[in-house]
Amino acid sequence: MLLLGLSAIARADGPGYAWRTAAGGSETIATRLSPPAGAQRPSLPRGSFAAWLRDLPLLSSSGPVLLFDGTPKARQDVHAAIVDLDVGKRDLQQCADAVMRLRAEYLFAAHRPIAFHPEPGKPRALAFDGSDRRAFTQYLVRLFADAGTASLAAELPSPPADAPVEPGDVLIQGGYPGHAVLVLDVADAPDGKRYLLIGQSYMPAQQFHVVKNFTDPSLSPWFDAATLASGLQTPEWRPFTRRDLRRFR
Repeated sequence: MLLLGLSAIARADGPGYAWRTAAGGSETIATRLSPPAGAQRPSLPRGSFAAWLRDLPLLSSSGPVLLFDGTPKARQDVHAAIVDLDVGKRDLQQCADAVMRLRAEYLFAAHRPIAFHPEPGKPRALAFDGSDRRAFTQYLVRLFADAGTASLAAELPSPPADAPVEPGDVLIQGGYPGHAVLVLDVADAPDGKRYLLIGQSYMPAQQFHVVKNFTDPSLSPWFDAATLASGLQTPEWRPFTRRDLRRFR
């Protein structure tokens, strides 16, 4: 089961993070991970999914990344920070599951209905619209068991071709297996470049973490969004391109 985390973290400007545990630190993505030199984070709408992701809490330790069974992940060189998000005790919260978990947590905290479609091209929905945390946790288990990269890639639309990449966008290659990563934040440079922070879970189910940029260590953990034209390389998967970009409605 996922941790219930029944006490929400209060926020004056938007939804909170109800799952947090006492082990979490006080730092967030915004406070720990500074933009590349000369770049600045753009302002985001208060209470938006993008702003919520920017303030995701981080664990005070930078490692190791743990699997669902509490053992360390085999590779410990790919993460720059670990998000304070429980994994559960089953091998369920993998890559697309963690993306759906974060979107669902935001909607749950914002008191908005949640729906995902686990069968690509079919209308069946897994939906939740309530305030009971235990019921929400049970919903997540069903969602992770039924949905994945193929269904999430099929149901999320692509943003307009000329739209900049935004926090909350998903880079996804649907398949069995496939992979999905989440854009957690962006920063803009005076020369017009946009930089991305990217987070992932992986296989087996593991703690959600901000990934390093091995292609350009001078930028790491940020990535140049322009590399999507030829292929943005994350540490454990083949390159993502602009055609892999999706956006929650």
